[in-house]
Amino acid sequence: MVSLLTENLLNVLKAVAPLTAVVSLLQFTVIHAPEALFLQFLTGSALAIVGMALLFSGIDFGILPMGRFVGAALPEKGSLALIVAVSFALGFATTVAEPDVLVLAGQVDAASRGAMSRQTVVYVIALGVAVLTAVAMVRIVAGWRMKYLLAAAYLVALILSAFAPVEFVSLAFDAGSVTTGALSAPVMISLGIGLSSVLAGRSKVSDGFGLLGLASIGPIIAILILGRLLP
Repeated sequence: MVSLLTENLLNVLKAVAPLTAVVSLLQFTVIHAPEALFLQFLTGSALAIVGMALLFSGIDFGILPMGRFVGAALPEKGSLALIVAVSFALGFATTVAEPDVLVLAGQVDAASRGAMSRQTVVYVIALGVAVLTAVAMVRIVAGWRMKYLLAAAYLVALILSAFAPVEFVSLAFDAGSVTTGALSAPVMISLGIGLSSVLAGRSKVSDGFGLLGLASIGPIIAILILGRLLP
């Protein structure tokens, strides 16, 4: 566990260091932000490094193995309904807890001055992810071709975007991009790989992956529908 934490800490340092270096360079050459604000940035960066290292270690140590186990265990029950229900629940729960989704929802709440509450945005995005996660798991079981599902899902999104308010179109596609974050992505990938690994005739590569791509369309469709429903 210590070696895992050390490895993740070094990886996070390598990832965050360029950002810190660029902002620091801008601070001393161009922007000259107040000293208190710059120190606040450095403190926040240090906290983010520690936090992400702990998060990634927790994901590697416990969440990924459990996700693969759940994905592999579901087919043994012989119930497609159970696979759909579990994948829906996990898709919803991980999205509600996804940091990137919470940040986006908070920004929308602030920009709209409460017209679209943080909770509404989070739950609508989570619902979209949950539905498409369940569809993606059914795809693995049924052996459907991913390219046809992706084409159909994006076609629905494009049609809805033609009728939704313009501000919801922008929000919808941003929502699709934040759902595949540090928490939800490992859970979905491990579920797909776990499920495909125990099904005859399925490949971990061609069938196990792709779940994220399909699930990320869910929030786009969900937000566009919300835009049509709101007065």
